[in-house]
Amino acid sequence: MFDRLAIMEKQYQEMQEKLSTGTLEVKEMTKMMKESSAIQDAVLLYQFYKTKESELNDLETMLEDESDDDLIEMGKTEIDKLKTTLEETEEKLKILLLPKDPNDSKNVIMEIKGAAGGDEGNIFAGDLFRMYSRYAESKNWKIEVLNAMEGNMGGFTSIEFMISGKYVYSFLKHESGTHRVQRVPETESMGRVHTSTATVLVMPEADEIDIEVKWDDIRVDTYNSSGPGGQSVNTTKSAVRLTHIPTGIMVACQVGKSQHENKASAFTLLKTRIFDSIIEEQMEKEGAERKALVGRGDRSEKVRTYNYPQNRVSDHRIGLTLQRLDAIMEGRLDLIIEPLINEFQKRQLIGDMK
Repeated sequence: MFDRLAIMEKQYQEMQEKLSTGTLEVKEMTKMMKESSAIQDAVLLYQFYKTKESELNDLETMLEDESDDDLIEMGKTEIDKLKTTLEETEEKLKILLLPKDPNDSKNVIMEIKGAAGGDEGNIFAGDLFRMYSRYAESKNWKIEVLNAMEGNMGGFTSIEFMISGKYVYSFLKHESGTHRVQRVPETESMGRVHTSTATVLVMPEADEIDIEVKWDDIRVDTYNSSGPGGQSVNTTKSAVRLTHIPTGIMVACQVGKSQHENKASAFTLLKTRIFDSIIEEQMEKEGAERKALVGRGDRSEKVRTYNYPQNRVSDHRIGLTLQRLDAIMEGRLDLIIEPLINEFQKRQLIGDMK
């Protein structure tokens, strides 16, 4: 492990020197900055480890010639502290050296759709959008709605939005899958608990380095935007539908005020969906075990249940149950996301040791 860290430190220093020259082309500089950022945390922690290790060696050497009992006792206490720090730092380094998802630093595009339960499924989709919006606010991330189809009774039959900020995908990549809600709908006159679902899809935003999509390969259609139930809400063809002819992937945007605005948003969404399909194909080739380690659920996987009568949230992948539904729906998602990240990192460690 430490041989690998020494190599990474050397690479990091070389990249910093090249970046400081200011002679790199934009594309090369962007690529190098990403590579440098990807190993920076591990390199800085390794340097901290070496500093503490040097302090420990110096202290042990000093105590060999020390005769004062009080100083020896104080030195031994400090040695114990340093050894504990080194052990804890070594464990952190192991985590940092796990195979990195190259998309962890990316923004994400999320899609939430009402599924089983009709109107109640759509209302729950709206509740999930609010939950993720509150979570994004707590992280100082920015949200931009790209496309939305409102439900007749509220919520959304479908909403697609971008969340941009620092390491957004690393926090949200485990959110994909089917989210189930158990509660009494407002329309339920008998007070019975119903079960409804909404699906969540989290995709890392594609950039020019990841994928090149040519306009020559895209069919552009325009149409009147519509509101809940399909009624037209304006008489100009501002809504845009893009179809990528080679893959058949189609996206639409209608929330912008102009056709130009919707076309730009749709293009961002299209690139991301194409990129996501490439990632899915790669993961299928790598097999189910790799998919389980990464924890990137597909839309059919039931990942979480939100039980309102018992104020309970359960994440089925890691067996986590919390009586904190009210806090989580207000955006305190770290209560679930941090245990999820820790569990999948642990699985990766175990997988690497096999």
